[in-house]
Amino acid sequence: MEIDEEKHQQDTIPKNPNENIIRERHAEIVSGGNVFYNPVQEFNRDLSIAVLNVYQQRLTKERCEKALKKQRKKVNEAEATSPIATPPTYVAGTQYADGLRILEALAATGLRSIRYAQEIAGVRQIVANDLSRQAVQSINANVQHNKVEPLIEASHADAMTLMYLSTAQEKRFDAVDLDPYGCPNRFLDGAMQCLVDGGLLLVTATDMAVLAGNAPEACYVKYGSVPLRMKCCHEMALRILLHCIESHANRYGKYIEPLLSVSADFYVRIFVRVHVGQAQCKLSMSKQSWLYQCTGCDTYTLQPLGITKPNPTAGNPQQLKYGIPTGPAVNTQCEHCGHRHHLGGPIWSAPLHNPDFVKDLLEAVQETHLSELGTQRRIVGVLSVVQEELPDVPLYYTPDKLCSVLKLEIVPMLKFRSALLHAGYRVSYSHASKNSLKTDAPPSVLWDILRCWGKRHPVRPERMIPGTPLQAILSKACTRDYEFDELHAAANPKSRRSALSRFQTNPAPHWGPGTRATIMIGENKLPKSYRNQNKKQRHKTSQEAAGPQKEQESVEAEEEEPETEAHLPKQPKLEAATA
Repeated sequence: MEIDEEKHQQDTIPKNPNENIIRERHAEIVSGGNVFYNPVQEFNRDLSIAVLNVYQQRLTKERCEKALKKQRKKVNEAEATSPIATPPTYVAGTQYADGLRILEALAATGLRSIRYAQEIAGVRQIVANDLSRQAVQSINANVQHNKVEPLIEASHADAMTLMYLSTAQEKRFDAVDLDPYGCPNRFLDGAMQCLVDGGLLLVTATDMAVLAGNAPEACYVKYGSVPLRMKCCHEMALRILLHCIESHANRYGKYIEPLLSVSADFYVRIFVRVHVGQAQCKLSMSKQSWLYQCTGCDTYTLQPLGITKPNPTAGNPQQLKYGIPTGPAVNTQCEHCGHRHHLGGPIWSAPLHNPDFVKDLLEAVQETHLSELGTQRRIVGVLSVVQEELPDVPLYYTPDKLCSVLKLEIVPMLKFRSALLHAGYRVSYSHASKNSLKTDAPPSVLWDILRCWGKRHPVRPERMIPGTPLQAILSKACTRDYEFDELHAAANPKSRRSALSRFQTNPAPHWGPGTRATIMIGENKLPKSYRNQNKKQRHKTSQEAAGPQKEQESVEAEEEEPETEAHLPKQPKLEAATA
């Protein structure tokens, strides 16, 4: 959809004197400081291109198989002996009548759409939409500059209106990309209605302070879930967003299939397929859970909203019976330390990723033309950790937090993982935190391991204060001895042994979600962003650099200054006499 502008309206926009060219891979955007662009999100764009390429291959294969199956129904089985048709080969940068139709609802400069046109094979049309007239002018200029006019259509419209007007079958999109400034919830309803069956939804949320538990009342208003302040807040942010997307899908008889869910830098990025199916929607209740968190020791417990079990009375063994679980899943006081609980959620408690899709994606990024992506090394590292994650274990603990509760010396990660593996439990990292401990061991085992560790590194007696979690947990005896010294073969995962780029540090001196309608590079970046981004690290560095010089100056000042009243010891203050 494109809204034509009158010439005299276009002439009212002054030409930006700070116009410059920004390059990202083969794409170039000519823009100044009044349209949003953030170079830190190159990883986001590269990952999206890789996902869309693999999704396009899968979708083409599915459609070929569906067409062949439909053809076989029209003829006799004896004649239908032809093999499955080989999917056609597509080339990036070329328009195909049977290719993907993609919507970038909030396009800004149009860089993402231009890169999609240049680097995704099998595209029919890309609609680059923005509400700003200046942004649409910038999109048109950049599309012409990069010579991708046949593939990209600029649209000047409200994103929600555009999606609601695209609900007809012939106008629907195969993929919808939502990358707003902040919370994406307002766009989810329209996205669910304008996607084809099996379409791909790409969603970014940058309001991490809300999702991570700093404002639970705001998170409930925006996402319909109550977050808790926990060490695993970044994975919880993914699960809150997935719960919100699923709830929007269920309203229209649809359900989601998460392909990849990533927490990176200052945002979360989710890739889900949206399918139509009333029967599968009934499973949604069993994919959501309430979350109990102990206020003393931070132990968490999940309780699903629904349960499923086989229906013995049905003739079909695959038929399920739906039920409501009994609860609560915890006592009034925590069984480990005796404190009370916070209640959060509901959150998505089903798997975050599709293992087969992640495997295909990792192979594509390593072996195909996608290996030339600018952040390819980081993508390989993140996907490798994602592939190693335990799919059926929601959330995670961190050794530093567990040890801080008991005032113990921190257990080295490999020793902690070895103790769990030797005890017969599974364990993995989470891509959301380099210090994560994702395991299927119950919390009682984790505390028992720390009691065993406490024998080697005992707590000082004065810390054993009655009523504290430390005293309640360490006063119990260990149930068994755990092996810390012998390193388990699986304790050090392959991604760590290979020194992959698993957990990214701050990618730039002034990184962050940025400011609306601002080029986040060079002189066009607002001074406020310069002042606020990484200010703690900058202050610490300046203090360390100026430390020796200040000490020397203070010593010299003490030698030169004579003793005054300020340097004399203070006399006790006499109280005024009362009558």
